[in-house]
Amino acid sequence: MFQHRPSLKSVDQLLQEFMSKDFNIMNAAKLSFTGIGDKDVYNISAPFEDAGEFVIAGRVESRDSEHSEVYFFVEKEGQWLPREDAPVLRLQDPFHTRIGQDLIVGGVQTFPHPKKANKLMWRTVFYKGADLANLNLFFVGPDGMKDLRLVELHDGGIGVFTRPQWKGKKGGRGKIGFFQVSSWEELTMSAIVEAPLLDQLFYDSEWGGANEAHRLRGGKIGVLGHIARYDKRGRSYYPMVFTLDPQTGERTDVELIAVRAHFVPGPSKRPDLEDVVFSGGLLRHEDGTATLYAGTGDAEAQRITIDDPFIKYET
Repeated sequence: MFQHRPSLKSVDQLLQEFMSKDFNIMNAAKLSFTGIGDKDVYNISAPFEDAGEFVIAGRVESRDSEHSEVYFFVEKEGQWLPREDAPVLRLQDPFHTRIGQDLIVGGVQTFPHPKKANKLMWRTVFYKGADLANLNLFFVGPDGMKDLRLVELHDGGIGVFTRPQWKGKKGGRGKIGFFQVSSWEELTMSAIVEAPLLDQLFYDSEWGGANEAHRLRGGKIGVLGHIARYDKRGRSYYPMVFTLDPQTGERTDVELIAVRAHFVPGPSKRPDLEDVVFSGGLLRHEDGTATLYAGTGDAEAQRITIDDPFIKYET
């Protein structure tokens, strides 16, 4: 399927390219949350409209725990507080999209590892409904796979981004696959497991995933994601983008859009997570800028304003 062979680039190469460019990054700010005790909120989604008001989904958990819940927050006088009567989902790393008339919300569900004592396994799950008040669980992804994402295509089909992470097998530390379905009935476990991987995306020593997919003018899909590696500081995660033509399979090279230093300094969940920026969502604006919403250090939620990374692929 995938004929075009874009350049395979390491994190070091991507950093060098990014820092050599002219870019505008401004308005870095932490988001302030209340109504959740002393817990952290991070790995937030971009705001989305539901029942006439804007809502952000956020991962909520204690600093010393991996057991999280997803809350839906609304802004009141500069503070984000849990929305009354909104569901609370026992998930990590929330995301959302719209397909047809449905709001799709998902996240990572953790559960006891079937073979390793005191360890967790994970999978991506999806809810859908007309709005937050009417969400119902409708699909559970393969065990061991985070970062499954859906996007409505221009022809009415559904694009599916996968992220196998089976060491010694398909995906290694984590790569991105893609396939299309024409109906929900075609979204099956076997289709996800068998989805072809995007070629020349990550070195085997590094990994990444899709966080959010945007339908662009002209037919392409803009992917907001992350690329990551281990280095002397621990884990480093970087927000990145690329585009994919779902008809031809051609994609553009990966580009970084920010690094941790562009956000406000702050704490991290552990010392080895200080350099983590987890792309949550991108809100595009008509003036050619975009707001990137992200989790930093697995401890805080922040946003920055950047040049819209997808606009050049629409003109």
